Amino acid sequence: MNDDATGKAIGGKARAAKMTPEERKESSRKAVEARKAKASLPKASHIGVLKLGELALQCAVLPDGKRVISRNGVTVALGIVKGGNSAGAGGELPVFLAHKALKPFIDADLEEVVKSPIVYLDSKNNSEAYGLDAALLPKVCEVWLRARDAKALQDRQLPIAINADILMRGLAQVGIIALIDEATGYQRDREKDALAKILEAFVAKELQPWLKTFPDEYYKQIFRLYDLPYPPAGKSSWRPGFIGKLTNEVVYARIAPELLPELKKAASRAQKKARLHQWLTEDLGHPKLREHLSSIVTLLKLSRTPDDFKEKVDMIHPRFGQTYLMDFEEQE
Repeated sequence: MNDDATGKAIGGKARAAKMTPEERKESSRKAVEARKAKASLPKASHIGVLKLGELALQCAVLPDGKRVISRNGVTVALGIVKGGNSAGAGGELPVFLAHKALKPFIDADLEEVVKSPIVYLDSKNNSEAYGLDAALLPKVCEVWLRARDAKALQDRQLPIAINADILMRGLAQVGIIALIDEATGYQRDREKDALAKILEAFVAKELQPWLKTFPDEYYKQIFRLYDLPYPPAGKSSWRPGFIGKLTNEVVYARIAPELLPELKKAASRAQKKARLHQWLTEDLGHPKLREHLSSIVTLLKLSRTPDDFKEKVDMIHPRFGQTYLMDFEEQE
């Protein structure tokens, strides 16, 4: 036993000696409740370190498959110096978003979610850890980048925005979920599916109820690249004809082998015109589509021209079994 442990034990006995019987009983009750609460926490099944350039993030996969990033890790990776536990208590903004300059750039949905940390047990040392849903990391980075672009940051905060930019670019390469699976070793434990099983999991047997799967930001960024006004004047739902071909190329042809022809085959059998994503399953197809779209939207934001975007997509998300560059010539 080291001196520190001995000192704590002595201090604990001294405090207990000063308590009344009622206070000792209450203290014991609280200790039992704390142990029960800790025992009820999900224990990370996989843990690891996600490296993006020179930045490193502690990450984990929970028993329900949720991927999380240590909130302290996000604070450190962004280069924010803060004494004590920077995870932030429930009901408060975490340190990496608790800056007055950021307030106008944090939307209500993000604020609500980040105020409730994901508490879990670190399987390495069995200690409580505070996590951030991995899917929210790009949104956190985007808050800093929007504040930077609006010139709302002080000079001392600009290095944080630079780190946010580095993280954002790193995440665009594969997608946060795939990166965490690789960093934690979770990918080795996932079942290896044959093509037929992948297609069965991705493509629904019956038409899915319509869901607004493609975010407005996807179309907004495409319109920007092609110098088209957004939203379109007169009819906000109007989309140029070439967007359908572009979506097939950058989305459906790249999220699973032979998925695009299978979706087209399913859609062609429908009596009414249906969107391709309505034939995706909710348990795997739709989540994978949303994950892929998140990466594509990031690439759109990082691109200056259509050709720049094409090159980025071919590099980051090549079509299965093909290495050539895409042809996105506009077709009306």
